[in-house]
Parts: sequence; C-alpha cells; structure tokens
Amino acid sequence: MRASLAGAILVLMLIAAFFAGRFAGSPEPPPAPLPPASAALETAEQRTIAVFKSARDSVVAITTSARTVDPFTRRTGEAPLGSGSGFLWDATGHVVTNDHVIQRASGATVQLADGRSLAARVVGRAPGHDLAVLRIEGRALPAPLPRPEIGEGALEVGQSVLAIGNPFGLDWTLTTGIVSALERDLPGEAGRTIRGLIQTDAAINPGNSGGPLLDARGRLVGVNTAIFSPSGASAGIGFAVPVSTVARVVPQLIETGRYTPPTLGLGFDARLNAAVNRQGLSGVVVFEVARGSEAARAGIEPARLGRGRLLPGDVIVGIGGTPVSTLEDLLAEIDRRRVGETVVVTLENDGDRREVELTLQAGR
Repeated sequence: MRASLAGAILVLMLIAAFFAGRFAGSPEPPPAPLPPASAALETAEQRTIAVFKSARDSVVAITTSARTVDPFTRRTGEAPLGSGSGFLWDATGHVVTNDHVIQRASGATVQLADGRSLAARVVGRAPGHDLAVLRIEGRALPAPLPRPEIGEGALEVGQSVLAIGNPFGLDWTLTTGIVSALERDLPGEAGRTIRGLIQTDAAINPGNSGGPLLDARGRLVGVNTAIFSPSGASAGIGFAVPVSTVARVVPQLIETGRYTPPTLGLGFDARLNAAVNRQGLSGVVVFEVARGSEAARAGIEPARLGRGRLLPGDVIVGIGGTPVSTLEDLLAEIDRRRVGETVVVTLENDGDRREVELTLQAGR
C-alpha cells in the first residue's frame, strides 16, 4: 500500500514538473515548416498578375450625371446619376461600356488609371446588345493609349476568365473565375431579350458593368453586363456580352452612332407573325419580297390576302442550319452575321421544303 502510494505521488510530481517547466518558458520544438508551394500554382499566379498589370491601364471608371432644372429659379444644373466601368477601344479615345451605364445620362466623366478625370460624350448606343460607346473629349490622352487585345476563337465552358472593373466604386478591382455556360439569354430594357451571353462565376457586382472580361492571356472575350442575384450582390452568376458581338456592333456605333443588323431583304410583320405562331404554325411567314431582288430571283413567294383571309406563301423555318420558330429567333440568327455573308435559308410552302442561298444586306 505504501509502495503504490509512493508511486502515485512520484507520477504527480513528474506531471507538475512538466507543466511548471512549460509555463516557465522552457523551449518547445519549432513548428513543422509549411510544404513548398506548387510550381504550377506559382505559375498561374504570375500569369494572373501579369494579365492584370497589362490590362489595368486600359480600364476606366465612368461616372454619369443628369441635367436638372430648379422648379423655382429655372436654373439648370447637373446631379450625379450613377457609375460603371469601361475600357479604351482605340487611339482616338473611344470607350466601350454598357448602354445601361449611360442611359438617361446627359454627361459622363471618364477616370483613367493614371488618376486623370476627363469629360466624355456619347457617340452611339445599341440597347439591344446593352453596348454603348463614349469618346473622351479634349487632347489630354496618354500616348500610347493602352487597349486590350481582341480575343479570337470560340470560348469553352471551364475556361479561365478575369474581370476588371469598379464594383461598388472600388476602382480597378480584379476577380477571377471560369466560363460557366455559353449562349445565355436575359431580359433587357423595354422588353428586349439580350441573346448569346457568356455566363461566368467571376464575381461581378454593381459598378462592374461595362468592364472587360479577359481570358488567361489578357485578351478581351466579353463585356460584363449583368448579374443574377436576389440580394443585389454577386451570387456567382454573372453575364457578359461576347467579344464577337462587341466586334460587330462597336465599329458601327463609332461610324454611324447606331447599330443596324443586316437583313435578308425580305419583309416581315411582327404582329401577324405572332398571331400565326399562336395558331400553332412554327416559322416566320414572308410578307414582302422586293421586285428584282435576290430573294425574288430565288423564287421566294410572299404571303398574300385572298378572299378575305391570309394565304401563306413561303415560311422560313431555318437559317444556316439552325431552326427558327419565331420572328425573334430569325432576327437573332441574322444579327450574329455580317453584311455580305451568304446564308442558307430553309423554306416550307404547303408541306414542301427547300433551301435557297441569300446574301445579307445592310439594314436601313
């Protein structure tokens, strides 16, 4: 009994001695070193940093204002309206942004990456694609003017992308992610549907609108335009206008101030086509074929009125191998193409199907 009691006391003394030494500052073994970083991760980080440094100076912050009139003095002034992002397009000071950034604005200021704030005016708008072009006024532009390289080739789901902009006014913010999906459609202003958008999980928030979406090499692949978010902040679902649309629309905005898609040289009636579709007919009824036109030479037959009812002629059911069910489908497919491009148009008439080739013309 005494031996076991002595043993227990000895164990307690050893434990007490251990803790006494521990709290008295006795040295402990150093922590194990962190494992070395992956060489691949370091390379990816270096690439991201290089892309940001290369593209940063081409991105601008945009603030807009609206003209106000004092109801008592009738004096006019300017009140802050909103903010967004954009990027430099060419050496003459054109800036690409979203149409909704400058909508209802009477004035705009562009802040460059070097801190300068310069007045800008609206050159052109394309609400159907949520794109707009400003031009910096004056001659105080940096030389050479930094611009992003235009990307080429088809995007792939899973491809890395980077977004630069001014979310919530936090200027020149970089976020990264991947291409989550392609060919997304979103409702736009005035009931328009914006088609063919890129979906990305790169964080996009209010203020990012109009900023560039870049690939891993720093090439422009889209213009950030919208988010899907019940809370109003990024939920990992952002959308961008693809660069193929930007490259088609922006030069026309710069040249003419508006964007007009090409046409087939045929006439359609939106109201009557919608009524026909509601009756169960899929496709687009042709209502007008100009005399002497390519379409007339191809034998396209328009619908006509006879005996108090509509006698259908040719119905367009496909273009370029893509089926079309409504006039909106047809116009969206035409809008993806350029003036002078030849397209194969699939027609149906009284159960017979045939194909003709037509050259897209400049719209009016």
